[in-house]
Formats: sequence, structure tokens, C-alpha cells
Amino acid sequence: MLEIRPIPAFSDNYIWLLTETPGTAVVVDPGDADPVIELLRAEHRVLTAVLVTHHHGDHIGGLSELRSVFPGARIYGPVDRRIRDLTDPLGEGAVVRPPGLSVDFRVIEVPGHTSTHIAYLGVGRLFCGDTLFAGGCGRVFDGTFEQLSDSLDRIAALPPETLVYCAHEYTLANLGFADWVEPVSPALSARTASERNRRHAGLPTVPSTLALELATNPFLRTRVPGVVQAAERAAGRPLGSAREVFKALRQWKDEAYD
Repeated sequence: MLEIRPIPAFSDNYIWLLTETPGTAVVVDPGDADPVIELLRAEHRVLTAVLVTHHHGDHIGGLSELRSVFPGARIYGPVDRRIRDLTDPLGEGAVVRPPGLSVDFRVIEVPGHTSTHIAYLGVGRLFCGDTLFAGGCGRVFDGTFEQLSDSLDRIAALPPETLVYCAHEYTLANLGFADWVEPVSPALSARTASERNRRHAGLPTVPSTLALELATNPFLRTRVPGVVQAAERAAGRPLGSAREVFKALRQWKDEAYD
């Protein structure tokens, strides 16, 4: 049976650990090798594969060291020359079964945060890197606002029971901005209280469910009238499409909140 656990890294990253059979492990987005190696040695496991979502250093910084310690590990990731340690470049629609797991993951291209970002979907779990966060989404770096808006629409169309495994503990900060957008949302108020309790107990707020994101995450609610109105107030003009609403929200958060 597949088990998924977070390995905390840096100040707010999660490296996801996937295990199913004794003695092996798969990780997602290992920005730091040290906590991965420490845990695998403590549990007497060999790293058999790595799933990479995009090229940023806090997601790939541990690859070289992990390959030196576990030279047989397969490293899956997007086609991107900036990720030098890949063994298996992947694109839209590819299906991979990492060694040591009995689970197939389908690759979904979700650019915007970066130009080559991918996500992995399998058995109702989505490993989405920095495209979608609990309560928010990633900034636009070398992708475009339009790409990220479209990528979030693709994710929003998945089954609502999908578990969303993002790569950062940004939830409470993201929900603070969501409250700017929808200050009278009962669903958002309830979620904020629940997530605050989890953090006070020392627990992660992820994974979340897509249903929860659809109910409370403004970046997945760009067609909801109240969200559109808030985005238009921030932009100071009418907005004619969900893409424009998304861009206005993201720029509002970038410039006034973060």
C-alpha cells in the first residue's frame, strides 16, 4: 500500500516521500539531499526514483548528491536543460511507474510558474510542485500569466476528491490573501480556523483536496462573481476573461500582499 510522507526542508519546503515496498523509496522535488539521505538510512531504504516538477533550486538542489549516493536512481522530470541530472525527460501524457512502486503516474504539463513545469497524477494524488498551493498558486517566473491560468484550469477539472500535494507550507499566508478577495466567505473562515489549528499542533496543512481548493482558493475561483468584482476593484478596470481575472489577482498579491 502506497504511503506518502512529508520530509521538511529549508524553512517551508516539503519533499514528498513515497514508499510501498520494504527497502525502497521515491521522493518528489528534493531541493536538499541531507534530510532525504538521513531518513532513508534510518529506515534502511534505497532511493529508486525521483520525480521532479520544475527547475528551481529548492526543488532540484539535492539531485547531484542523491545520484552520487544512490547511483541507480531514476530521475524523472520535464524536458529542460536547466535540470542536468535527469535520466528520464518527460512530457504531456507520459505514464511512468517509478521503480519500487506499483503506481502509474500520468504527466500533466502545467507551465506558468516556470515554462516547463509538470505535475504527476496517480491514484487520486496530484504532485503539483509550485503550480497550485494550498490556498494559492505560484508566482510567475519564466512562464506567463496566461499559461498559469490555463494550467490551473486543467487542475480544476480533475475529480474534486483529488489530493493535492504541493511543495511548500504557505497555506496560512495564502489564506490571508484569499480573505482580502472574499472577506465574507464562510468556507474560507472555517478553513482558516482549521488550518491554524493544524499548524499550532505542529502538523502540515497539506495535502489538501481539490474540492477544498475550489471552495476557498481565489486562483481557482476566477469565474465566481465576487472574486471577479474584487479583481476588478484591484485592477481599476473591467476584466473580460478568467485569464484577466487571474492576472489581476496574481499581480495584486505580488504587489500588495507578498
